[in-house]
Amino acid sequence: MEICYSVCPHDCPDTCSLTAEKGEDGKITKVSGNRDHPVTKGVICEKVRAYPERIYSPSRLLYPMKRVGEKGAGEFERITWEDAIEIITARWKELISKFGSESILPYSYGGTEGIINKSVMDRRFFHKLGATLLDRTICSAAGSLGYQLAYGSSIGINPLDSVNSKLVAFWGINALDTNMHQAILADNARKNGAKIIAIDVHKNKTANWADDFYMIMPGSDGALALCLANIIIQNGLADEEFLTKSALGFKEFKTKALEYPPERAAGLTGLTENRLKELAYSFAETKHSFIRIGNGLQHHNNGGVNTWLISLLPAITGAWKYKGGGALRSSSGYFPLNDDALKRPDLLKKTVRTVNMVQLGKILCQLNPPVRSLYVYNSNPAVVAPNQNLVMKGLAREDLFTVVHEQMMTETARWADIILPATTSFEHKDLYASYWHLSLQWADAVISPIGEAKSNADVFKMLAKAFEFKEPCFNDGEEEIAIQALDLPYWRNQGITFERLKKERFIMLKDYGLPYANGSRFTASGRIEFKSEKFSKCGLDEIPDYSPPAPSLPLTLVAPPNHFFLNSTFANVASLKKKAIEPLLEINPIDAQSRGIKDGDAVKIENKLGAVVLKAKVVNSVLPGVVVSQGLWWREDYKNGFGINSLTQDDLSDIGGGATFFSTSVEIARA
Repeated sequence: MEICYSVCPHDCPDTCSLTAEKGEDGKITKVSGNRDHPVTKGVICEKVRAYPERIYSPSRLLYPMKRVGEKGAGEFERITWEDAIEIITARWKELISKFGSESILPYSYGGTEGIINKSVMDRRFFHKLGATLLDRTICSAAGSLGYQLAYGSSIGINPLDSVNSKLVAFWGINALDTNMHQAILADNARKNGAKIIAIDVHKNKTANWADDFYMIMPGSDGALALCLANIIIQNGLADEEFLTKSALGFKEFKTKALEYPPERAAGLTGLTENRLKELAYSFAETKHSFIRIGNGLQHHNNGGVNTWLISLLPAITGAWKYKGGGALRSSSGYFPLNDDALKRPDLLKKTVRTVNMVQLGKILCQLNPPVRSLYVYNSNPAVVAPNQNLVMKGLAREDLFTVVHEQMMTETARWADIILPATTSFEHKDLYASYWHLSLQWADAVISPIGEAKSNADVFKMLAKAFEFKEPCFNDGEEEIAIQALDLPYWRNQGITFERLKKERFIMLKDYGLPYANGSRFTASGRIEFKSEKFSKCGLDEIPDYSPPAPSLPLTLVAPPNHFFLNSTFANVASLKKKAIEPLLEINPIDAQSRGIKDGDAVKIENKLGAVVLKAKVVNSVLPGVVVSQGLWWREDYKNGFGINSLTQDDLSDIGGGATFFSTSVEIARA
């Protein structure tokens, strides 16, 4: 038996350090958490433990293939890599000569968080080609901008310091499913006397595990934050000394907060006035209070500003002055990379259009001049993109030449003209940063590529060679790219080099201690900003305010992650799918009774975008007016073959251009 080290590549904040056991035949037989890593500590989720099953899955794509049947029929024949590259190159050169290079669109996101195979050689290639640019905002853009409006950077407390917290609030995050190591740290804090609370729109695993749970209406997070600020200020519990020294615009913000007394906020949030006061006093009187701000709440149409409002609460109470106090939405600010060297924007010699990935359906069906070729990698848009029916209409276009580079025969791959087999993270080298903990990591390949699979970096190098691009950057290997990524004073000043990282496998970064105890070094004002000149320049009020959702139908649909899947990844792993059983719709008894729906009934969820049929689960874990379906199952798993994203709109969030999955209005009836 041989033990090798690796890193989990998935779009998850924990970025776990892994060990892989190999048998005598060279195959991976077991994947575990690295016990020596100070965050992972040997603990990983069920999904990643099932990785050997995924690597050697019968659904694994092993060879390049071209379509021989109707689009979407899944009928392909094997071809060589040379043939595949020749077909792609010839078709793209033809399109460029007739319609220009902007007729080609890359589509990718977080299928891997490995820096080298996520966003390096692809960016170089498409910049040089002059393809349409993609604004990759679907997941975190709104919340990131909201937090940055307050603090100027994506930096919060070091999560390891949360063991010193006396109040841990999981706000809009089901941490037991999506950030398990933060839950472990919170549990350690609880053993030292801390209280854990959860604030969310349904009673999920984290809510059941917490000491207290506040169930609110979808999209009401901003109203709740303003009300908490109101109660704290009105009762003389704000840290006025800290705010005078460290905040910008608090006086104006205070006026805004006074518009949200408990009697008004109760109607907006679904919480009673007493519960609102109880929560406000908990934050104000517990100096070492910590808010873990999740991704979920930003997926409402008011999610960006709601995140800004929540992130200001630790400043109002002065929690930033205490170890274990403050907030954390993302730690990505700890990982600056030399993007100019990595992505080579200088290779783009002309101005080209940019489209937002959230609106892929509209891009494929309505954009003028049209997109005539789509290259998909690190994503499964047929399942994960909103307005799914319009996306599928676009993928079905006979005049759209689609190339999909994938590990599995996904729903998207079935609609490709050319399929290219992709390596998993165990089959290539990569560099990993986290957007939660402070560990930089390197992973070598553990096994040789399965079949004829190739990494993203290698495929784009092949395409660059076929197009006769002469720039030396198209010959860079993984280790050269890693050296370029870390070529900044920030890394040199910490004594971090690629050579050291390759030897040690992971390096824990130095944190900023109490990052906002004296204002913010990252904002233009040097203070925590309760008002934003940057915001006002966008034509919006410089003081954050709550914008209520405006549902067009009686019920709001929320589709948070499933415990056994990560977006659509792992949804075809047999052992995990068996545990997840089937897609369900959680509905409150009041809403069920009024519609004649009983537990276990097949129900039809419908709006103007589409209809989905699945089984009802009548529970008290959601409020009246709210329905929840956990996980992005593949389309084939729904009773009528249409997934949850058939119902989600492709409108953009209030700021940041993010997706608004959770601002989906629906009606429901027995199927």
